[in-house]
Amino acid sequence: MYARIKDVLSGRFADGEEVEVGGWVVKNRSSGKIVFTLIRDATGEMQVTTRKGNVCDAALAVADALSLECSVIVKGKVRTDPRAPGGKELSVTDIKLIGASQDYPIFGEEEHNPEVLLDLRHLDVRSKELVAVMKVKDAVLNATREWFRSNGFYEVTPPIIISSACEGGSTLFELKYFEDKAYLSQSAQLYLESLIFGLEKVYSITPSFRAEKSRTTRHLAEYWHIEGEMAWMGLYEMIDMLERLVCHVCNKVGEERAEEIRLAGGDPEYFKSLKAPFPRITYDEAVKILQADGYEFKPGDDFGTHEERQLSTHYDKPLFITEYPADVKAFYMKDAGSGKVLNVDMIAPKGFGEIIGASERETDLKILEERIRKQGEDPAKYAWYLDLRRYGSVPHSGFGMGTERLVRWICSLEHIRDTIPYPRTISRSYP
Repeated sequence: MYARIKDVLSGRFADGEEVEVGGWVVKNRSSGKIVFTLIRDATGEMQVTTRKGNVCDAALAVADALSLECSVIVKGKVRTDPRAPGGKELSVTDIKLIGASQDYPIFGEEEHNPEVLLDLRHLDVRSKELVAVMKVKDAVLNATREWFRSNGFYEVTPPIIISSACEGGSTLFELKYFEDKAYLSQSAQLYLESLIFGLEKVYSITPSFRAEKSRTTRHLAEYWHIEGEMAWMGLYEMIDMLERLVCHVCNKVGEERAEEIRLAGGDPEYFKSLKAPFPRITYDEAVKILQADGYEFKPGDDFGTHEERQLSTHYDKPLFITEYPADVKAFYMKDAGSGKVLNVDMIAPKGFGEIIGASERETDLKILEERIRKQGEDPAKYAWYLDLRRYGSVPHSGFGMGTERLVRWICSLEHIRDTIPYPRTISRSYP
C-alpha cells in the first residue's frame, strides 16, 4: 500500500525515510538537471524533486516529460524543506509513469467557460475546488447519520419508483414501468410515514427528482434528500429537534473540514460556533417584514427566491417561518385553522434560501381526502396512504432537507450545481 501524502506532510515519516507514493501530476517544472513536480492524492498535495545523480537517466527523463494529470508512482526519501508546499518534499530515488495524460483539456489555473467545464465534468471532478466540496458533502452525510443514530432513529430504504405524486403532478418525471405508468420519487415522505407505525422514528437519505423548469442557482432536477418522520411529535417539538440536528451537522463539518470550506469560499468558524436557538416568525410576520422593506407582496402567495433572500438579510442565523397558507402547501400538512397549516420552512442567511421544509402531518381522513381532490388528484390513488389514518393513526411530523442546498450554504457557493458530482438540470443530463 502506498503512503498517503497527508501522512508524509504530517511528519509520520522521519526525514531520510524512504516511502512510495501514488498520485497525479498537478504541476511540473524542469531546469534540465532538476525537476520539481507537484503531485496529489485524495489526501493532499506534495512536492517531489527529481535530481540528476539521485536517479538514473531514464527516471530523470520520465520526470522531465510529465504533464498535467499523469498518474505516477514515486519512491523517495522524506525531506523537510520550508520552501516546499506543506513544508516537506520527497527527494526522488525512482519515478514511474503509470498513466499518460496527453493534451489534458482543462489547463491548470486558466479560467474556463462554466458550460465547457460541465461538458468535461468527468475530468473536472478531479479539481481541487470540487474535491473540497465533495469532502464537505461527505462530512455532512456522516454527521447527519451520526446524529440520527444517536437520537434513536432507524435508517430505512423507501422506493424511488412510485405510482402517485407527493408534491404535485406537474413536477413528476414519468416513466414506463413494464406495462404501467410510474414516476420517479419527489420525496420519500409518504413511505416514511408508513414506517413510523413500527419504528416510530425513521430517516432516509435518497435521491429525489423534480421536473421543475427552473434555471435558478438553487434548483436541481436530481438531488439527495435527507428526510425524517417522527411518531408522537408535534410541529414545535420538531422545530426544536431540527435546531439540534442542524447545529450538530454544521458544528461537526466546520470542525472536520475547515480547510475545504475555506477553499470553497465559506467560513468554517461561523459553522463551528453555530448554536440554537434560531429566530422564529410566522408567515404573517414575514409578510409584514417584506412590506416594510418595500416589497409589493400579496398575502396568501408563497415566498419565492427574492422574498426568501430579503427575509434572510434580517438575521445572521437560519430563520424558521411557520404557519403558511394551506393553499400554497402540500395536502398532507396539518390544518391549523384560519386557512393555515402547521408547517415550517428553514431559510438560510445571506440569501441561500430554503434548506428545510417540514410540517406536522394531517391525521384527519376527511380533510386529507378533501385536500387531495382540491389539488386535482383522485384519493383512490392514495388508498394505501389513507389507510394509515384508518388503522392506528397517531400525531406525527416530518421534514425534508436538501443535502446540496445545505452544502451550498456551508461552502458559500454561487451555484448548487457545484455541490453534486454530475448535476442534472433542465438543460443538462450529460455526462
